[in-house]
Amino acid sequence: MGPRQCRVCNEAQSKYKCPSCLVPYCSLACFKRHKEAPCIKPVSPDHSEAASGELHGYRPLNIDDPNDVVQQGQLESLASSSEIRDVLKDESLQKLISKIDGSGDPDSDLEKAMEVEAFHLFADKILSAIGP
Repeated sequence: MGPRQCRVCNEAQSKYKCPSCLVPYCSLACFKRHKEAPCIKPVSPDHSEAASGELHGYRPLNIDDPNDVVQQGQLESLASSSEIRDVLKDESLQKLISKIDGSGDPDSDLEKAMEVEAFHLFADKILSAIGP
């Protein structure tokens, strides 16, 4: 089997695999981003979903505009921001982010979360860190 693409940034060739769920990733920044949400070890390497690359818990991204995708340099800025790491220590914010991530209707939950001051400030910090 040849080299795989990083399933986190979808840009670089993967060099590593998550020890928990075996998702391929290319860098420490992508590993940290992947670990922001809990991942699940595949049931069996022979399992049909795992064999096709569709691991349990994986949700495909639907992107209308490719310009909306965060680039590698922007991800590195986020990963290295002590301000964002400090904000993410807030357990209620962590729960809110997990709720959005695991939601059946993440767009609606994201819209509701933007009404929560702590989440709104978090979103502003992210937008500030990644720049225009």
